[in-house]
Amino acid sequence: MKQQEEWTWSSTTEEEGNMAPERILITGCNRGIGYELVRQLTEQQCPPKQIFATCRDPSSPQNKKLNDLAAKYPNVIVIKLETRDANSVKEAVKEVEKHLNGAGLNLLVNNAGILPASNLESADSADLMNVYSTNVVGPFLMAKELLPFLKKAAEENQEKPLSCSKSAIINISSLLGSITLTPVKFDEYPALSYRCSKAALNMLTQCQSLGYKKDGILCTAVHPGWVQTDLGGPNAPLTVEQSVQGILKVLDSLSEEHAGIHISWEGNVLPW
Repeated sequence: MKQQEEWTWSSTTEEEGNMAPERILITGCNRGIGYELVRQLTEQQCPPKQIFATCRDPSSPQNKKLNDLAAKYPNVIVIKLETRDANSVKEAVKEVEKHLNGAGLNLLVNNAGILPASNLESADSADLMNVYSTNVVGPFLMAKELLPFLKKAAEENQEKPLSCSKSAIINISSLLGSITLTPVKFDEYPALSYRCSKAALNMLTQCQSLGYKKDGILCTAVHPGWVQTDLGGPNAPLTVEQSVQGILKVLDSLSEEHAGIHISWEGNVLPW
């Protein structure tokens, strides 16, 4: 098998890509894509000055890998956060504000999400509301509470075009949220509540893109692929390392033309 090409976020000229964001917040970092995003960002040639890595309970044994990473890299700051709890979001943002010390936040990656098994027969109101709360309300609350700091970053980088290095909200969505592509493998993988929540997240991304463009904030939905995580399962074709490497490369390339779209980890525009 051909060894995957190593890639790092651009750290030199604009022609080679966008400069790396200086301050990033990522939700759902105790495992899977969230943890791998933090890990790969720390190993960049020009890593962010601050990486706010959130998880529900930093003291839990399941967060040992994340805590070990934070102990090794001073720019990784672990923040306690339950994204669907408005009070928890507010408290987490207060903690982030202390560490920002007057600076803006360049990039918010709404990665935290859940994928329970459900179909038209098994789904009920509790299932739908639980998934919607995590996969849609959470990203909405995060963007709303962090908006002043995203605006601050845009003001600090007024000379830059829309990009992740200026100010951006990236919502980790899914191919399963595409209404156009719903017939593809629906019988095999219905995932009803998850599909509905990601379709709603895509709409939220569109609304954020239109509403925040005037503030200099780029908003885009990214599909990470079918990945070997707790959500994706062991039979997924992509390793988490491959997915995240692709995601970071895509984030580096995003510009105004990508505002309000759904794009894959490989850089392909996906239909709504």
